[in-house]
Amino acid sequence: MRKLFIALVAVAAAGAASAADLTAGMSKGTPEFKSISALAFGPDGVLFVGDPTAGTVTAIATGDTKAAGKDDVSVDNLGEAAGGVLGVKAADVVLNDVKVNPASGNIYVAASRKAGGSMLMKLDRGTKKLAEFALKDVQFATVKLPNATEKQRTEAITSMAYVGGKLIVAGLSNEEFASTLRAIPVPFKDADKGTSVEIFHAAHNKLETNSPIRTFTPYSVSGADYLIASYTCTPLVRVPVADLKSGSKIKGATVAELGNRNRPLDIIVYTKDKKDYALMANNARGVMKITLEGVEKADSITAGVGGGGTAGTKFETVKELTGVIQLDKLDAERAVIVVDNKEKGLSLQTVKLP
Repeated sequence: MRKLFIALVAVAAAGAASAADLTAGMSKGTPEFKSISALAFGPDGVLFVGDPTAGTVTAIATGDTKAAGKDDVSVDNLGEAAGGVLGVKAADVVLNDVKVNPASGNIYVAASRKAGGSMLMKLDRGTKKLAEFALKDVQFATVKLPNATEKQRTEAITSMAYVGGKLIVAGLSNEEFASTLRAIPVPFKDADKGTSVEIFHAAHNKLETNSPIRTFTPYSVSGADYLIASYTCTPLVRVPVADLKSGSKIKGATVAELGNRNRPLDIIVYTKDKKDYALMANNARGVMKITLEGVEKADSITAGVGGGGTAGTKFETVKELTGVIQLDKLDAERAVIVVDNKEKGLSLQTVKLP
């Protein structure tokens, strides 16, 4: 029993040290952003901000680590609230990303004006108020992405996630295989050229290397870390994190084809009734609940799927969730979603995981 206690203490201490180490090398100052396309959180409230225009990722020690409550959170007029912070009308707001800080439960929003200019905001879970997140005199570090795409600059950074001491960044590069995943060690020193990713696109019935991953989420099973990623026209792809090596070319396993003429928007992983699922929002095919049982060993699809058909891993459409453009896990039982209603505009809601 004493050995078990010592082991648990050692694991806890290692985890605390790991979180604290994320701030190593940071300096105090005011980071500036030309754009913000994606957000991600690491341990201890460290926020990562992707700036595709500048081709950089910045890590910020938010200091936001105190639990902000357990109540549901909702904002009926999110577009109007964000517009008030940006100084524009709700119709002129572009919502780029929404992420929950696991350390506090507060919600961070990246928004832009249609005329240009991005801003980082924080929705306080206690006060339910949305305000600009002050960047003056924060601890931060920035890393430049080498060889980020110049032709399609907005797609240099499409999605990010923190996995086991590294920030995984998806986007396009100038390489021959443009679709790239970069595994950047944290604390930041520099970023390598990344791993080029090839997949079989069942809806297009061909191998593809130039389409960016639109959204991805980490998934750990049987002691191994994977990325569950999705592309336009909705192939769902498995990528082992261990395969991400600078300068290499890999082939992701297409474990599902979820329907063409569709763009995946956001994806999370959760557990319900002792089974693992992915929940993915899409612009044309609603919110999908995708079973992850056996996904780590599922064979890759190698044949085309015509006529808008589907194949591979099982899924269902969650009919109760419509108009969802952003989602993130709030806790083990709930998610935060952003709904775009044509009549009422943007709203932020708390829902039970289906």
